[in-house]
Amino acid sequence: MKSLCVAGQQQLRRRSGVAAAEFAACLPILVIIVIATIEACSMVYLKQSRSVAAYEGARAALRPGTDTADVNAACNQILTARNVKATTITITPADFETKLPQTCIIIRVATSGGDHSVVSGWSYDQLLIDGAATMMKEFE
Repeated sequence: MKSLCVAGQQQLRRRSGVAAAEFAACLPILVIIVIATIEACSMVYLKQSRSVAAYEGARAALRPGTDTADVNAACNQILTARNVKATTITITPADFETKLPQTCIIIRVATSGGDHSVVSGWSYDQLLIDGAATMMKEFE
């Protein structure tokens, strides 16, 4: 009877050793998947932030008496609230204030993905992320 207990304990030890080896083999893969998921979500948030900022900039551009500084301020208000930095804001046409109604105004907000990457050195370092909004001027 005693030998049966000893054999059972040895088999249990072997099983726990196999489980530890499997865990050690799978852990790096699981960590990489978690980090990659966080990084991808961060880039989606960054893209959405750019689009919202461009939309708010386009809305500001349509108001009478608005100039380039007002559009940049509207975009930067959203970007600052979302902790987004190092952006380039482009307004097309540059002289939108003098354009007639039914002119499309395009606001583009762009930045490098590497500036907002959770882990530097990944593939997002060279990625340019931008958001754009186009609205038609309907009044003067």
